[in-house]
Amino acid sequence: MSNSRLLYSIMDSANSTIALTRLPFPTTNMQHSQSPTPAPPESTALRPVSKNRQILVLISSFLTIVVTVGLNQSYGVFQAYYISPSQTILTSSDNSPALVAFVGTLASGLTWSGSIFINPLLTRISLPQLRKLCILGVLLMGLGFGLASISSTVWQLLLTQGFLYGVGSSLLYFPILSSAPEYFNERRGSAMGFILSGAGVGGLLFSPLVRALLSNIGPRWTLRALSLIVLIISLPIAVSASPSRFLGRRPTHVNLKMAIKPTFLLSVCAGFLQAGGNGLPLTFLAEYSVALGYTAAFGANLLAVNNAVNAVGRILTGWVGDRVGRQNTLCSMCLFCVAAVGGLWLGSIGDGGKKGLWLAFVVIYGMAGGGYNALFPTTIAEVFGLQAYASVNGFIYFVRGLGTMFGSPVGGQILGESKLGNYREVVIFDALLLAGATVCVVAVRGLDAAEKRAWRWRA
Repeated sequence: MSNSRLLYSIMDSANSTIALTRLPFPTTNMQHSQSPTPAPPESTALRPVSKNRQILVLISSFLTIVVTVGLNQSYGVFQAYYISPSQTILTSSDNSPALVAFVGTLASGLTWSGSIFINPLLTRISLPQLRKLCILGVLLMGLGFGLASISSTVWQLLLTQGFLYGVGSSLLYFPILSSAPEYFNERRGSAMGFILSGAGVGGLLFSPLVRALLSNIGPRWTLRALSLIVLIISLPIAVSASPSRFLGRRPTHVNLKMAIKPTFLLSVCAGFLQAGGNGLPLTFLAEYSVALGYTAAFGANLLAVNNAVNAVGRILTGWVGDRVGRQNTLCSMCLFCVAAVGGLWLGSIGDGGKKGLWLAFVVIYGMAGGGYNALFPTTIAEVFGLQAYASVNGFIYFVRGLGTMFGSPVGGQILGESKLGNYREVVIFDALLLAGATVCVVAVRGLDAAEKRAWRWRA
C-alpha cells in the first residue's frame, strides 16, 4: 500500500471558483514503517464554503429548475394545442388526450426517475467529469426539442420531446440539485424554497411564451426556439457546476436497514401518490379551461398564473417552515391540496361550469402544491439526516418519476373526450391520490417523533 494519501485543497477566490488540487502527503521520519490506516469510505466532514459559492449554487440551482421543471409544468399548453383541431404538426387525426399527455409526463417522469442511476455515479466521478455529464444533459435537452420540431406523429414526440428531453433534464438536474442543500444550514428551508420556486417562475415565463410562439410562428419553430433557449440558459450552469461538500463518499444506495423503516416506506408512498396527483391539474389546466368556456390563450394565461402563485408558495412555505416546522407545514400543504381539488375543482364542474370556483382553485392549488414541492426535499434531510440525503432523495425521486408517469396518462384515459362532465371522475381520481399522500405524510410526522423518542411541536 502506498505511503501517501490524497487531500483536497479548497480555494475559493473572489470570483467563486473552486480549485481542487491533489496534494501528496509528505513522508517524514515521524511516520511509522507500516502503512497508515485508510480513511473510512464515508465521512460526514464538509468542505468549507464561501458566501460567493453559496450565491452561485443558489442561482445555478434556481435556473436549473426553471429550464427543467418549469418547462415540464408548461407542457399543458402543448397538450391543449396538440389535441386541438387547429394543430398543424401531427398528421394523424387519432391523437387521444391520454397518449398526448404521456409525452409531457414521460419527460417529467424521466427527469425524476433518472436519480436512481445518476446519484450513484456522482460519487465516483471528478468535478470535470461531473461538468461534462451536465453538458451532455444540456445537449440532449436541446436535441430533444430540435428533433421534435421535425416530428409528425405522437410516437415521434414521445421519443424526442418526451424521452430525449427527459433524459437530458435528469442529467442536468441531479448533478446540480443533489448537493444544493449541503451549502445551507440554518436557512435551508428558505434557500430550497427559493431554488424550487424556479418551477413556478419557469412555468410563469414559458406558458404564455409557448402559447404566443405557437400562435405566431407555429409549432415547429416554437420547438426550435425552445431548443435554443435551453442551450443559452443551461450551458453556463453546466460548465460551472459545484461539487458535493462531503469530503468522503456519501452513501448513494438505500440499505436494508433504511428500506424497512416505516418512515422510509411511507415517504416513498407519499412521493408516488403526490407526484401522480400533483401533475394532473397542471397537465389538464389549459385544456379544462377551454372546456369551461375560456379561450386557449386564456387557458395558457391561467397556467402561467398558477405557476406564478406556485413560485410564491414555494418561497413562503420555505420561510414559514423554518419558523413553525417543516414537517408541520408540509402536512398543512397536503391538506390544502386535497381541499382545493375536492372542493373547488370538483365544485367548478357542476351547473354547466362555475368559473369563479375554477379561478379560486388555480390560485389556491398553486400556492399549496408549490409548498409541498418546496418542503419535501428539506424534510428528507430532517427525517433521515443530511448524510443519507442523496440516497433517500434519489430513490424517492425515482419513485416520484414513476408516479408522474402514472397520474396524467391514467387521468387522460379516464377523461376520454375533453368535455366538461367527463372531468368529474378525473378530479375524484386526483383527490384520492392526494388524500393518500396526505395520510402518508402525517404518519411520517408521527413516526419520526416516535423513532427519535422526542415529540417537538416545531418539526
